[in-house]
Amino acid sequence: MLSKQIPLGIYEKALPAGECWLERLQLAKTLGFDFVEMSVDETDERLSRLDWSREQRLALVNAIVETGVRVPSMCLSAHRRFPLGSEDDAVRAQGLEIMRKAIQFAQDVGIRVIQLAGYDVYYQEANNETRRRFRDGLKESVEMA
Repeated sequence: MLSKQIPLGIYEKALPAGECWLERLQLAKTLGFDFVEMSVDETDERLSRLDWSREQRLALVNAIVETGVRVPSMCLSAHRRFPLGSEDDAVRAQGLEIMRKAIQFAQDVGIRVIQLAGYDVYYQEANNETRRRFRDGLKESVEMA
């Protein structure tokens, strides 16, 4: 038997797809988990969460309160598609906008940690310029937060 002195969580993608957040959190609780890590990956479906209305965000908060299962962290892997280190200014700007939206979303729903991947670009060849742009993007992101 696991001791409940150490909270145990599950990554959202390890749960069945298509469930609403209330059902997802209820399932996590039934399975014995204390928290769920949210995924905002490069798919349009998960990216659209960053544009949720006030009511949709409140529904998530209410599901957290109702179930007692926290959502304390977000895995933000959308930067695979929109890397902060991109040499394409439009792609990089979109990456920074995703970061801005993710920070606001996290503040609105009580997420305390946004986990980022540590690569400057993913689908392109990295170089000194992509690494510099990535570092600058991280600095801008810290200022946003």
